[in-house]
Amino acid sequence: MSRLLAFLTAAFPLWILLCSGLALVEPGIFTWFRGPWIVWGLGVIMLGMGLTLTFEDFKAVLSLPRAGVVGVVCQFVFMPALGWGVATLLGLAKLDPSLAAGLILVACCPGGTASNVIAYLARANVALSVMMTTVSTFAAIALTPLLTKWLAGAIVEVDAWKLCFDTVKVVLVPVLAGLLLNHFVPGLSRRVSAASPLVSVVAIVMIVASIIGQNRELVLGSGWRLLAAPALLHAGGFLLGYLAARILRLAEPDARTVSIEVGMQNSGLGSVLAKNSFPGTAAPVPCAISAVYHSLIGSFLAGFWRWKGFREPNR
Repeated sequence: MSRLLAFLTAAFPLWILLCSGLALVEPGIFTWFRGPWIVWGLGVIMLGMGLTLTFEDFKAVLSLPRAGVVGVVCQFVFMPALGWGVATLLGLAKLDPSLAAGLILVACCPGGTASNVIAYLARANVALSVMMTTVSTFAAIALTPLLTKWLAGAIVEVDAWKLCFDTVKVVLVPVLAGLLLNHFVPGLSRRVSAASPLVSVVAIVMIVASIIGQNRELVLGSGWRLLAAPALLHAGGFLLGYLAARILRLAEPDARTVSIEVGMQNSGLGSVLAKNSFPGTAAPVPCAISAVYHSLIGSFLAGFWRWKGFREPNR
């Protein structure tokens, strides 16, 4: 049974691809999974991840702060630069200035909570991922509007209190709850943890398919430049994050974590900021497409890395 669960979990990219395609044909199958469902779904996933962590994991992260610093610096250097570069290269401003602004905005956002799930599935350093997501989220209160203003020429206001509250509610609270359960009720933790990866797969597939279904007309009707821009942005982020980490001689699990954190943005935050800061424009569109691309790329990487671990169980 454990090997079957591991196999089904390792096939994560296949489920993403199949359900994403189905969402384009019959979006109603998935679009009900939105709003509170996504919040609670991520909360359950984070609880499952917390069940796999120990206090020693966080002590190990704090003893190696270089990995966290490398990741956060890459997050707010590589991605904004890539966003501006891709928008300029593909001429999005000529197509519609708001599209370029939307792409740059999402590039300046912090790592999203989905990155913690992908790190979990990729057998990366989950404790480091949670720490980096939290740090980059708080840093984004100042850096996201400043970088967006500098690169896109517009001021973006961030609701700092809501941003902090959402981070605590969706990431810190359930992870801490799982961590405490693992510490005080280890027997229960071991039984639940066996199925946690597959539960995470189901939840993230539902989230991605729901996003695709809700934006079906945008995905099918957009021009090639709009579809290519987020793909280049996130592919470049994953690659540069991993290369930077390996060049600086970080361990393989840490390098995977940096790659995931740099490549995956909080596209939901980007969409909200785009609607508020560029009302009545197409700025939210790149953010919506971005959510699909970074989830797909991250899912394929998680599947590859998890399959690699599945094939090398003694590693």
